[in-house]
Amino acid sequence: AWLYALTLIPLALLISIEFTTPIWTAILAVGFLGERLSRPRLAAIVLGLIGVVIIVRAGVGSVDPGHIVVLGAAVCFGISVVVVKSLTRTDSVVSIIFWMLVIQSVLGLIPALYEWRNPPLELWPWILLIAFTGMSSHFCMARALAYADATVISPMDFLRVPLSALIGWLLYHEQIDAFTAGGALLILLGNLLNLQKKASKPAEVAAS
Repeated sequence: AWLYALTLIPLALLISIEFTTPIWTAILAVGFLGERLSRPRLAAIVLGLIGVVIIVRAGVGSVDPGHIVVLGAAVCFGISVVVVKSLTRTDSVVSIIFWMLVIQSVLGLIPALYEWRNPPLELWPWILLIAFTGMSSHFCMARALAYADATVISPMDFLRVPLSALIGWLLYHEQIDAFTAGGALLILLGNLLNLQKKASKPAEVAAS
């Protein structure tokens, strides 16, 4: 869905809609996992979303089919985060990732057969790198969800936007403007508030 939406709407707008995922994750986590949406967690979501909008500077005019597609992708990703969080209560992270990759491979193979092209040999190192980093990201996400609530972990996904900008600056000499810096600060501030509140609880227990 994400790749299809990329062919329909600008990348900046796609990113801004995609990063509504923490909102859907929070709603689903509260409704289905019984997690509590505290003020710091809500602040992290709101500040993160504002930060992303500032960075990508996306404007929304008329509703495009691509908007609906990427919004659906964001909701589905939120569902997957909540499901993974639920599974970590009964299954190991390795088991979760293994079966997720098996199911994704089967489901992805079916439509891929209609448009199959043998990748050139020089692309295989990059394909393997993408596969490894993608699998690693899912593993890290599942591992994090095993230790903390989804409403704590999900807002940290906003960090992908400024980190992508930083990588672009380091590798491709892309400029980091005031909008990127300001949006990144809001994202970091929201996550710091969220994590600080989370970290203070063990300290309070130890002191009692």
